Amino acid sequence: QVQLVESGGGLVQAGGSLSVSCTASGSYFRIDDMGWYRQAPGKERDLIALTMTVGRTYVMDSVKGRFTVSRVIANNTVFLQMNNLKPEDTAVYLCYVKAIVRGYSQPYWGQGTQVTVSS
Repeated sequence: QVQLVESGGGLVQAGGSLSVSCTASGSYFRIDDMGWYRQAPGKERDLIALTMTVGRTYVMDSVKGRFTVSRVIANNTVFLQMNNLKPEDTAVYLCYVKAIVRGYSQPYWGQGTQVTVSS
């Protein structure tokens, strides 16, 4: 099993910046992908940023140039730096990990941290 501890987020005015971080721990063979989803009220959960073991990253088009995802492999921590935030970025941000557990690749999500952007 994988446990995810998230921190950061909060309330900021439009144009401001916030960051969130997530550290994975537990019993697993290997962590492959780490990243972030977000879910706004009444909307689907969207993948917004991902770091992959092959060194590639993915960032959703609507946040490119504003959000940066990074990862410290040594301590299984992923960061999301969010700049020039907009009211439409308001959502619960959930850490995501894909890990090898008992021989199988399995997804895990954190409990989420609220990001609120006021206009």
